[in-house]
Amino acid sequence: MLSSLVQPESGTGRLRPRRDPSAAERIARSAATTGASLRTEDFPQWFEERGRAHRFTVDRIPFQELDGWSFDPATGNLVHRSGRFFSVEGLRVTQDEGPHREWFQPIIKQPEIGILGILVKEFDGVLHFLMQAKMEPGNRNLLQLSPTVQATRSNYTKVHKGADVKYIEYFTRPGRGRVIADVLQSEHGSWFFRKSNRNMIVEAVGDVPVDDDFCWLTLGQIGELLLRDNVVNMDSRTVLACAPFPDNGADALLSDTELVSWFTAERSRHDVRVERLPLRSIPGWARGDSTIDHELGRYFRVVAVSVEAGSREVTGWTQPLFEPLGVGVTAFLTRRIGGVPHFLVHARVEGGFLDTVELGPTVQYTPDNYAHLTGEDRPPFLDLVLDARPDRIRYEALHSEEGGRFLNAESRYLVIEADEEQAPLVPPAGFQWATAAQLTSLVRHGHYVNVQARTLLACLNATAVRS
Repeated sequence: MLSSLVQPESGTGRLRPRRDPSAAERIARSAATTGASLRTEDFPQWFEERGRAHRFTVDRIPFQELDGWSFDPATGNLVHRSGRFFSVEGLRVTQDEGPHREWFQPIIKQPEIGILGILVKEFDGVLHFLMQAKMEPGNRNLLQLSPTVQATRSNYTKVHKGADVKYIEYFTRPGRGRVIADVLQSEHGSWFFRKSNRNMIVEAVGDVPVDDDFCWLTLGQIGELLLRDNVVNMDSRTVLACAPFPDNGADALLSDTELVSWFTAERSRHDVRVERLPLRSIPGWARGDSTIDHELGRYFRVVAVSVEAGSREVTGWTQPLFEPLGVGVTAFLTRRIGGVPHFLVHARVEGGFLDTVELGPTVQYTPDNYAHLTGEDRPPFLDLVLDARPDRIRYEALHSEEGGRFLNAESRYLVIEADEEQAPLVPPAGFQWATAAQLTSLVRHGHYVNVQARTLLACLNATAVRS
């Protein structure tokens, strides 16, 4: 079935190119441009004004004060009375590799597919991206730069009986825009069960009225903001990673076919079994009045919050959130191979993935969770990243994860230059070298590149970070 935004010219049978190279060229031109109607140096003032324009508060509450949420008497699952939004259930995962062959955990089950969409439009021959100053209850600084539309199906079909989602019509109605990118992508496989969102970039047709909480920025300006801590939110980063870029034609260590074959072999060789369980029956986790915690005090906890947000479709609500314990470290090792920058990807198992593994960064861990491990049980390359010299760091910024479901979830994102001894040409099992162009090509397809690797890819493409 064709996308609701894409229909053939009726009765003409006119053929068109399978790809539009001009879209990639215009994206690249926008990435190289930093001047716009809102100058980057004026962005902080505009952003602060948007924060002052609305009332935002987030307070922790005990579970019994959740409005509309309750623990199901039979399963112990945390569910909403509407049967919509999401639920917190239990999960059992077994795998055939690594120091942890079996584990149990709470997991978020949210089967509906949301829309993460950025509207773009040319001004003075340069594509600009319509970005939103949006409050999310889990962000430590609450307000971050989000896509034009960031909405679950429950949001934009108004299950919550709130206001309309602004600009949603550009992503759901025919004739409102020209699709530049449109792909289903996974979210955090460690905390979501098989969750996907539709990542879209749509070029607007006609004039676009701009709401006070929105602004037009070039991709180059967004790249500058990606160098700053906790400014550009996760949903923006995953959509930006889907933007087409010109293929520079550079050679790679593996051909595209060889890279996909290696990845397919990785998916095939892993024996990963996932079983949903009642939340009340998962061992090692205990429910208190205000939290669900692991007995070892590691990993994450489930908490509840009460939210006031003057700029949201609903101005007040309560909800559960997952709160990780510790700041994550997410990094690509990079090195030049034959003069071409390559990045070391990891075929990573996560319990919530739709298809066994996805390509992740070289390192994607919360170090505190592995402090008790030694020797070969330590995650590969983690200590190399933690001990990296400043002169080896090619990119570094602290970014928040999904603020609508996770509380204070932050990771230090890095790109670190390595040498042959640290990261050999023939890497350990489960790792492989790929170029940014190859990853950009793979992101055109769903469930190949995980959300953390997409963040780093967005940073690479928008900021021209190279080894």
